Amino acid sequence: MREITYDQIVSAVRSLCITANTVLPADLCQAIRTAREEEVSPVGQAILGDLEENFTFAGARGLPICQDTGMAVVFVRLGQEVRITGGLLTAAIHEGVAKGYLEGNLRCSVVADPLRRENTGNNTPAIIHLQMAAGDQLELTVAPKGFGSENMTALKMFTPSATREDIISFLVETVERAGSNPCPPVVVGVGLGGTSEMAALLAKQSLLRPVDQRSSDPFYAGMEAEALERINALGIGPQGLGGTTTALSVAITPYPTHIAGLPCAVNLGCHVTRHASLTL
Repeated sequence: MREITYDQIVSAVRSLCITANTVLPADLCQAIRTAREEEVSPVGQAILGDLEENFTFAGARGLPICQDTGMAVVFVRLGQEVRITGGLLTAAIHEGVAKGYLEGNLRCSVVADPLRRENTGNNTPAIIHLQMAAGDQLELTVAPKGFGSENMTALKMFTPSATREDIISFLVETVERAGSNPCPPVVVGVGLGGTSEMAALLAKQSLLRPVDQRSSDPFYAGMEAEALERINALGIGPQGLGGTTTALSVAITPYPTHIAGLPCAVNLGCHVTRHASLTL
């Protein structure tokens, strides 16, 4: 049994909140650079150039890439041979988020009640997803989620008779309806199967996949490629001002489901699809 302390977790989460909000993942940076080179619209090229300048400047100066520093979504993979000492795991994560946002001078955007709307003042509580695993390590991923993109989430409960084409069309229609709202170019995360809440979780987790990677299953890799091509043919373009770069990637994660159902969830990430990970 390996011990990890409460304070270690607080420190790790604090650091991840700041890093995720100031340093864009390398695969996403490269995708934006490549898109700028390949974009046919002069306006689109200029916007992609501005996005590149923005994330380069933010990383160099330790400043937020976007003013919406999001609601902190924390994915936790806890080895069953780990013992947390000094306090609760969830409490440590919330404290780490509070320290990260306050000490990192990040915008606090969380309200304590969805209708009465009073700001909590430290961007807590976080959204925590816990998965148990073998081993004696604790893996933490902080993925701040801005709500320009989060508000464009879609869920559809297909019947088992739905086809490959039906699913792809739903993905394309979701991005088309979203238009400029999620600050394209977007990353399209898709959860397919399970139950309604499982599909939604898988869709969000799909945004963590490097944008230069396809599904390891050739069937779904083909669906991702076709959906991406059709989405980019919509002409929405960077920031919704036209062009051939509406999405940078489509990532589909399937899961077993019930014989009577076929849930499909879509979660869009903006051009600042942020996440940072650390293993204790």
